[in-house]
Amino acid sequence: MAGNETKNASTVSLKNLVRNQCFIPIAALLLLAVFNLIADPNFFKITLGTNSAGNPVLSGFLITILDNGSELAILAIGMTLVTAASGGQDISVGAAIAIAGSVILRVLCGGNARPETLQAPIIVAFLVACVVAMLFGAFNGVLVAYFKIQPMIATLILYTAGRSIAAWINNNELPVISEPSFGYFGGFIPGVPIPTPFFIAVACMIVIGLVLKFTNLRLYTQAVGINQSSSKLNGLNPELIKVLAFVILGLCVAVVGLIKVSRISSINYSVIAKDIEMDAILAVALGGNALSGGKFSMVSSIIGAYVIQCLTTTLYKFGVPATALPAYKAVVVILLVIVSAPTVREYASNFMKKMKLKKEVA
Repeated sequence: MAGNETKNASTVSLKNLVRNQCFIPIAALLLLAVFNLIADPNFFKITLGTNSAGNPVLSGFLITILDNGSELAILAIGMTLVTAASGGQDISVGAAIAIAGSVILRVLCGGNARPETLQAPIIVAFLVACVVAMLFGAFNGVLVAYFKIQPMIATLILYTAGRSIAAWINNNELPVISEPSFGYFGGFIPGVPIPTPFFIAVACMIVIGLVLKFTNLRLYTQAVGINQSSSKLNGLNPELIKVLAFVILGLCVAVVGLIKVSRISSINYSVIAKDIEMDAILAVALGGNALSGGKFSMVSSIIGAYVIQCLTTTLYKFGVPATALPAYKAVVVILLVIVSAPTVREYASNFMKKMKLKKEVA
């Protein structure tokens, strides 16, 4: 009797574990970890060395995932809110990052593309970029919320024109910052061997965690995403909440823009953050969040971001050319879409019920 109770308890625990939204991204991460462990254990090797400035830095594939995945995790925060509130995705974040980065360089350089000293404090340049990125986010949000344009179509405007706007901001020049401290945001702080973007990402996670815990942002966003009409009848303003989601994504874009231009102390308008919007959307989907809007898990999206970066790093490690990466990621998208399809889920649920019924009869 006790054995049956233990068995039933274990079955219930397993079911609860599988139903947990974090299960899919964590399972995907473990799968990639096992694959790399079998294919090449050196994938997990971390070494301590020094950079060109003589400061201690950690290096290795895991550090690369931690470093580049942090950018994606920051974007996933905003993309999750936009997806949950609007039932659509913002495909303009790559172009918006180019604009934010260009604004930062413009403020720091002034009228000189290669200044000997910074023309403004870095914090001022970053705040200006935040305002600009949030304004572009609000622009996208207004098109979606008030003009009822599909999110992908609305953000296609900035996706198309964004990089040209970024180049225009700096008169088609490529500014270069010579101030070493500017490189800390996308590199390493002297004496700290862990990449700075990871600490920035952790700070963003803490902020959004506190906001979701102590405000009604989660409740309102999910209510609007699940049923806009009902949320309106309950006194919410769906349009304002959608615009707010896009503005928060704009703020995330500004943070990533700072990291991106800090990495090279310059900018390449056509290459910076290229295709990053697809990785951000994929991170949200991998996190088990419905792309049609509604309930969401921020933790799952963040884990999904690091899984996507782990997949990218793994593919690079095994010699997959950059031009072929989208094809491999497309396979992941197809699998996610199929698994999350209502028909497939209904079939799986019915199959499990039949198996359970057969077991009870036997």
